[in-house]
Amino acid sequence: MKFLITGGAGFLGSALANRLVEGGHVVRVLDDESAGERARLNSSVLFTRGDVNDVPKLWTLLQGVDCAYHLAARVSVSESVLYPRDYNATNVGGTVSLIQAVRDAGVRRLVFASSGAVYGEQNSDSVDELATPHPASPYAVSKLAAEYYVNTIGALWGIDTVILRIFNAYGPGQSLRPSHPPVVPALLRQALGGGSIIVHGDGRQRRDFVYVDDVVRALIAASTAPNVNRLTINIGSGVPTSINDLVATVGRVLARELTPLRVTAESGGVSHLCADLERARERLGFAPQIPLEEGIRRTIAAGAN
Repeated sequence: MKFLITGGAGFLGSALANRLVEGGHVVRVLDDESAGERARLNSSVLFTRGDVNDVPKLWTLLQGVDCAYHLAARVSVSESVLYPRDYNATNVGGTVSLIQAVRDAGVRRLVFASSGAVYGEQNSDSVDELATPHPASPYAVSKLAAEYYVNTIGALWGIDTVILRIFNAYGPGQSLRPSHPPVVPALLRQALGGGSIIVHGDGRQRRDFVYVDDVVRALIAASTAPNVNRLTINIGSGVPTSINDLVATVGRVLARELTPLRVTAESGGVSHLCADLERARERLGFAPQIPLEEGIRRTIAAGAN
């Protein structure tokens, strides 16, 4: 098959691109390198530097493509609070540009990487796809709005669309942004560097941490799975882990006791968010394979090599 991956030099995008070319597929990547790194990509990946709002460039890259993956996005919740206009332009405007180009190029399927953040605060132990979203940041709003555009334009023009709401993905190669980096790489940097282990809030807030290889398996399955058109599907580990337990897990892997420094003046975000995976199991045959402790071990080992 032939694929286009927007944001394909980023953390998830590069892992997906490399896995696909290893499987013998033709993979084109579009990335503006604002967060992605071309060096992450297998030499067989066909890389183009560019913006996802560049529709003529998208038309060229989409010729002959069987499935497009849309992973290009700005992803910092805290940054989105400061710059909501920029997040709307990239995450919503870029999505509309891509699906318009997908329509014009005659691509049969679009897989959109959304986020578990769209759910916001929920009352249930695990959240399924029928839950009412309560987005709590401009980032989450931008992802939810993009979902509506994907499905609406897909329905109008007969494009298969699949939305994957990905929870807290982590693993080797995840970059550390200068401010408010993702929780797992930030914690690992602090632990490995001997610095203070910063925990926002009381640390009892629970998250669903899913290893990058499991996410890639779900993304690949979504490109060919039958009867998934217009479906939204959660992708996570299905296991809630508190931030305190995450710190303890990293400590076990490193054989070191880690003492958190609690910053109670700052919120740790929603109190609980974990994916219900029943639909993913039924429609994609998806079952996460890498438990958290093993994923942390692999991530640390990859950084040491």
